[in-house]
Amino acid sequence: MKNLYITVVCLPLLYLVLFTDIPLLGQSNSRRVESSTDPRAVDWVKLNPAFKGASFVRDKEVCMTCHQETSEKYQKTTHGRLFGFNPRGNLEATDCESCHGPRGKHVEEPDSTLALSVEQYSVVCMQCHQDGNRMYWQTSLHKTADVGCVSCHTVMEKRSHTALLSNENQLTVCSTCHTDVKVKMSRTTHHPIQEGKLDCSFCHNVHGAPGRAMLAKGSTNETCYSCHQEKRGPFLWEHSPAREDCLTCHEPHGSNNRNLLVTQSASLCVSCHQYGGHINQYRYNRVSTPYGNGCVNCHATVHGSSHPSGAKFTR
Repeated sequence: MKNLYITVVCLPLLYLVLFTDIPLLGQSNSRRVESSTDPRAVDWVKLNPAFKGASFVRDKEVCMTCHQETSEKYQKTTHGRLFGFNPRGNLEATDCESCHGPRGKHVEEPDSTLALSVEQYSVVCMQCHQDGNRMYWQTSLHKTADVGCVSCHTVMEKRSHTALLSNENQLTVCSTCHTDVKVKMSRTTHHPIQEGKLDCSFCHNVHGAPGRAMLAKGSTNETCYSCHQEKRGPFLWEHSPAREDCLTCHEPHGSNNRNLLVTQSASLCVSCHQYGGHINQYRYNRVSTPYGNGCVNCHATVHGSSHPSGAKFTR
């Protein structure tokens, strides 16, 4: 019984003490804060030669002497609470200077010499935020277009309830540049982004992705299948355009045609199926075509069919 107690209780506690940074009851987390220089820390002199000779003040009260109003807003943010009350290591314990760099020279001579550009601030952010869905940032379309972290995020003030966004929601932030997409979302049929049921990040990884248009998944179809799983298949009878690319027939940001189609339904079908003699051919039809359902009245399973008699997608 004694050996069982040692195995079940004592050994796990011994592991926590020796191999982890989790403080035990009554033990402060100073062990983590007082660790050596964090390997993630940016080389400030390399980032901006003006930092040469600057030392760390390591006292945010000194910063508040001039930046009192800014500091009060900052303390209500995620970074402000985390760095101030529960820093995870020496980098976060530095607080203001973990993001603004050593400010000894700035305290002596307050000027804009040590100011950072948008690109430089992105390097600073990557001290902590370089993993997960940001692993493609260095080659992302946003970075190559001179868009940086501070273009979309505000660290010093809480303006959004999510992700430190510079405005209240993703649509407002993204439409600052992508005005054409915002216009499309006002069309007759659109994804419910303006209604708050979806966000831009449902389909796009704004920090970079290996595929086109910074899609969250590897391809357009895989991204669409995240919600429209019934269209994935596999089907006994495949419709090649649907299998190859959803954008062949659909405009995802918004359309004035039903079901987000790029053009009126019957017109869309005859852009490929132009052979003559069909009983419901677009140019002969006087009944269903004006209502936009000429083809799918009969060919209802245009994304694919698993019915033995579904070769023409009629069932």
